[in-house]
Amino acid sequence: MLAKTFGCCRFVYNWALNLKITAYKERKETLGNVYLTNLMKSELKAEHEWLSEVNSQSLQSALRNLDTAYTNFFRNTKAVGFPRFKSRKNKQSFLCPQHCRVDFEKGTITIPKAKDIPAVLHRSFKGAVKTVTVSMTPSGKYFASVQVDTDIQELLALPTQRDTTLGIDLGIKSLAVCSDGRTFDNPKNLQRNLDRLKLLQKLLSRKQKGSANRNKARIRVARLQEHITNCRKDNLHKITHALTHESQVRTICMEDLNVKGMRRNHHLAQAVGDASFGMFLALLEYKCRWYGVNLIKIDRFAPSSKTCGQCGYIYRGLKLSERNWTCPECGTHHDRDFNAACNIKEFGLKALPTERGKVKPVDCPTVDERPRVLKSRGRKKQEKRGGIGISEAAKSLV
Repeated sequence: MLAKTFGCCRFVYNWALNLKITAYKERKETLGNVYLTNLMKSELKAEHEWLSEVNSQSLQSALRNLDTAYTNFFRNTKAVGFPRFKSRKNKQSFLCPQHCRVDFEKGTITIPKAKDIPAVLHRSFKGAVKTVTVSMTPSGKYFASVQVDTDIQELLALPTQRDTTLGIDLGIKSLAVCSDGRTFDNPKNLQRNLDRLKLLQKLLSRKQKGSANRNKARIRVARLQEHITNCRKDNLHKITHALTHESQVRTICMEDLNVKGMRRNHHLAQAVGDASFGMFLALLEYKCRWYGVNLIKIDRFAPSSKTCGQCGYIYRGLKLSERNWTCPECGTHHDRDFNAACNIKEFGLKALPTERGKVKPVDCPTVDERPRVLKSRGRKKQEKRGGIGISEAAKSLV
């Protein structure tokens, strides 16, 4: 029944997406969720009777998800991608909005048209069950995510003080370096399993398409990738839990990193993706909100690594390969990451939030010699030959 529901929801989603694309190309018309739902009930179910064998509310939830994805794309085309057709090879899921029950005594979950499904319930909860989302990973494991209506009282954030403020510098060598001297190592889960992943992917590419052996090889690759993802998430949850549950830390200062821009550097893209800075920031944000910890983000262009924490001198010639440096003014020897964490704390104290969740611009020194225009090697060669024109203003910024 679960596999049948996955297939029906995927079929309805792709059918509606095709109608939306066709209507917009031919008539510049956008089909709404109500129109597609009525069309599915009147025509699609009459044509395909097997759609009536699954929960109808799950099919309607698939249409609502498509409508949300379509609306988000046209609202911000740069940040959100266009909805894509679903494939049975990727992760599968469907939503049950009503008539769901969880029995902790028997260890079962009940959803429409499937009663008393044995499940491993890793923790109990109190509250009314609202929705249950059943999903299947590419490795063949089934999960049920239960949404519960309960009252969670967020702790009130205390006023920001210097003694209870912590600065954090994220990096690749060490995942997080704190201004109080703590260092959280980067496990580099992808790099540790990269040789094994390459071998399994090579074996997968040599299997005949459509064969049972290819499916077995695909599951082995999916399990290894799932293991890497789980190890990464577990480490990030442990670090963010330790930072937000420290009794002496009530304010955390961090850089507002441009993770998408950092991954454009092909020499560091794999290491940045393996470190998962974006997931770290997302986890830290909601945990700070839950446990009453102030989170202050400083300007991403603030020279935290290049500024001497003792005298304020900015060492403009600092390279990425230099992990330690000595200040030419005061002679203080700095560890690059620890010095950056201390400077982030000082910069963050100058950007105290007026309200919770809102932060003022940071008043900190900037690097004047930072390049404003980035060019590829091929573009520079074309400019030397005179193939591409460039304005005088842009030349002065390079």
